[in-house]
Amino acid sequence: MRRPVTPKFGDLRALALALAIGAAGGAAFAWARMPLAWMMGAMCLTTASALAGVKPRVPPPLRALMVAVLGVMLGSAFRPEMLERAGQWGVSLSALPLYLSLAAALVVVYFRRVARYDRTTAYFAAIPGGLNEMILVGSAMGGDDRTIALTHASRILLVVLIVPFWFRLVAGYVPPDGGVGAAFAPLATVPAFDLLVLAACGAAGYFTARALRLPAAALTGPMALSAVAHLAGLTESKPPSEFIVIAQVVVGSAIGCRFAGVPVKRVLRAMAVAAGSTVLMLTVTVAFSLSLSAATGLPTQALVLAFAPGGLAEMSLIALALGVDPAFVSTHHVVRIFLVVVLAPLVWRALARALARRSPATRQPAKGD
Repeated sequence: MRRPVTPKFGDLRALALALAIGAAGGAAFAWARMPLAWMMGAMCLTTASALAGVKPRVPPPLRALMVAVLGVMLGSAFRPEMLERAGQWGVSLSALPLYLSLAAALVVVYFRRVARYDRTTAYFAAIPGGLNEMILVGSAMGGDDRTIALTHASRILLVVLIVPFWFRLVAGYVPPDGGVGAAFAPLATVPAFDLLVLAACGAAGYFTARALRLPAAALTGPMALSAVAHLAGLTESKPPSEFIVIAQVVVGSAIGCRFAGVPVKRVLRAMAVAAGSTVLMLTVTVAFSLSLSAATGLPTQALVLAFAPGGLAEMSLIALALGVDPAFVSTHHVVRIFLVVVLAPLVWRALARALARRSPATRQPAKGD
């Protein structure tokens, strides 16, 4: 009979360390009234600790649980009156494939010419989205999985840093006291029935999305079921503020923990390379946002967050903190991830065949070339 797997003491200690560092960073950023304080502070201090040689760790199941909480939260932003405005999103959603193609093409050229990545690594490191999927597929196709992982992790870190700070320092945004959590009711005030509905949306949504093999299942499934429950009027409640703060600390800490155990020189090089690619992607993002705003009348601020090449959970949280429609932002990111996960491997196979026909004698560079 197989014995149940129990967490090792070292794993629990690394988790406790990560959460303690993350909570300290979040509290410091909240005190300084920085945007998205609990996630940003946790991310920054955990990243700094990881680069200093500390080895904090957030296990994937805990991050998935907290992402599910954020999914339920994002789904609660969907209201019946939004159905009247959903038709306005068609133009911006249809622009996503063009945005992805242009941004990825520019960054592939950058990675090949400046960073000297091999073709496979450059391609899968340049796709803006689907971090886990791009690492797995890129490695299977012959790319350097460590480089792909570091590049994507650095891009997400930089985007999550740049976007809120830009709104704070340039656009003059000042977050409310208490940050994102202040927009939600305390646990003690949420009715028990509503808590059960929200919990059911999170659990059933996650397992359903996972069974259907949907991208970002921990977020998309709970968000979809929560949206259905709120659109149907089954509940009007949102997850308690305490849960939102804890989820931000865990998600922010998980980003920083990705750099634990990696040589500092390699991390710094990855960040330097990712900085260039991030500037390229954000430039394309702003250009698309300004053009679409002029064409559709949609707010530029919302379009920037909807197209920004950051994580779905992170960009949606930033939207919530800035008072931008989180349903609009999260819907665009869900569509982006779906397009990336489905189309990126197919496009690569077509490109690889075309390159092979053009130069059949050319050897594909090995990992790390």
